[in-house]
Amino acid sequence: MVPSTILVADDDRGIRTVLSQALGRAGYEVRTTGNASTLWRWVSDGDGDLVITDVVMPDENGLDLLPRIKKIRPDLRIVVMSAQNTLLTAVKAAQRGAFEYLPKPFDIRELVSVVQRALAAAKPASSEIDAAEGEEELPLIGRSPAMQEIYRTLARLMGTDLSVMITGESGTGKELVARALHDYGKRRNGPFVAINMAAIPRELIESELFGHEKGAFTGATQRAAGRFEQAEGGTLFLDEIGDMPPEAQTRLLRVLQEGEYTTVGGRTPIKANVRIIAATHRDLTLLIRQGLFREDLFYRLNVVPIRLPPLRERTEDVAELVRHFLNMAAAEGLPTKTIDSLAMERLKRHRWPGNVRELENLVRRLAALYSQEVIGIEVVEAELSGAVTSGEPQAAAESEGLSATVERHLRDYFAAHADGLPAAGVYDRVLREVERPLITLALEATRGNQIKAAQVLGLNRNTLRKKIKDLDIQVVRGLK
Repeated sequence: MVPSTILVADDDRGIRTVLSQALGRAGYEVRTTGNASTLWRWVSDGDGDLVITDVVMPDENGLDLLPRIKKIRPDLRIVVMSAQNTLLTAVKAAQRGAFEYLPKPFDIRELVSVVQRALAAAKPASSEIDAAEGEEELPLIGRSPAMQEIYRTLARLMGTDLSVMITGESGTGKELVARALHDYGKRRNGPFVAINMAAIPRELIESELFGHEKGAFTGATQRAAGRFEQAEGGTLFLDEIGDMPPEAQTRLLRVLQEGEYTTVGGRTPIKANVRIIAATHRDLTLLIRQGLFREDLFYRLNVVPIRLPPLRERTEDVAELVRHFLNMAAAEGLPTKTIDSLAMERLKRHRWPGNVRELENLVRRLAALYSQEVIGIEVVEAELSGAVTSGEPQAAAESEGLSATVERHLRDYFAAHADGLPAAGVYDRVLREVERPLITLALEATRGNQIKAAQVLGLNRNTLRKKIKDLDIQVVRGLK
């Protein structure tokens, strides 16, 4: 049997040598070049069974070469590799017909596995959407291995309508991922509609989702369109899906099963042409065991799971995120700043209970409140310890260990009650015995600052406000 021929294009001689040796040992014929023009000549001549190409080469961008290759040889598999490890690179590679995208540095065994899969595939994976033109602003920032895997997953999903479940702590960027799936997907010309389940009173969620007819309930003086109708032809993002009440879960399941819904007070079924993306910071498997979330709905929503790592698990992205937020602040008219190396290392060591959102808020404060062009470690230490100009030098310091306290109390609570509580009673007991006092503690430790308290607790600020109201927590007079 004649071995398959692999065409490799990369301007780095070392990478060409490594790939030639590894693929040769795997039983393939390998031809290598350091430029795009030679690769194009080989492809035009009908040579090669698979192409591995870098993006940045001296004579042409490898991504720009892909459409030309696909035009003359649509069945030729192409693997793109790049040190430009951004979401946009992964998306463009998928959009322009690449079988797979591999960020550098990559595991050589993984590359050989990708080559085997590509050659075994009948036809290359292709996208139905046109290539994005221009260097658009990136919706996600980070080159860590964890983020690279997310980019690759997103790139594979761009041409599909599969339901996606995004999980992760508050502040990790779940809505950014949902928007990226919409903005780079085939529904990008339709609306993107978001609804936060935790921010809407339980009795109004069904009306918000499905709309209502005039006279459907007290105060319904006219017909109102729901989020499903508003998102028709586009994407509906259901944020904090774990807070959806049971009756709304039942109606949502019917929409996913039947593809239609009725308004509150209505009788005529309405067809739904909407892609569903859901997100939550809660453990849905635990909620299922407690009888608070429908298992059948979970499986309908969790077709493709995406877990966003907390910032403490990808600290190598902190420097790039800081530069990005500083550039954003400067573009908005705030003074241009830089962070010195010692201050940057301190930022990398911080645990970031509020994740990327907390980091962004800190960077904006640094840009707005300090006169020096280069921010040093003294300023960063003062900010992280709470010694800021607000006149509350102890607030953040007192709350610094509160996140660990929250986790310890919850662990202790569930260890003590997990075997003795009926599922239906767990949630109310948590609210009464754990959540209420912990929120009160967070507000006291941050002197009533709800933004800081939300960051410490890992909650969205709107979610915290709703919990304060629902649990009837009295905020100390004079504090916000």
